[in-house]
Amino acid sequence: MSKRIGVEQSLSDVSQVLREKGYEVVDLKNENDATNCDCCVITGQDQNVMGIQNVTTQGSVINAHGLTADQICQEVESKFH
Repeated sequence: MSKRIGVEQSLSDVSQVLREKGYEVVDLKNENDATNCDCCVITGQDQNVMGIQNVTTQGSVINAHGLTADQICQEVESKFH
């Protein structure tokens, strides 16, 4: 079963890399989208607007600010190993 990763819409390059690695990627349009995700990736720019930090997710939230797509994927993978 693949892990479900919520990714903020502006991080399309990250979504693409995660899909290539076999993850199920969900676009985070609002806080409800994060509910069933194993991990969420946000830009950190508007996390208060998104409300992600207030949502109870099963997994962790990764702040993508200042990271490359590959670095973010390494962060995601480290959460599951």
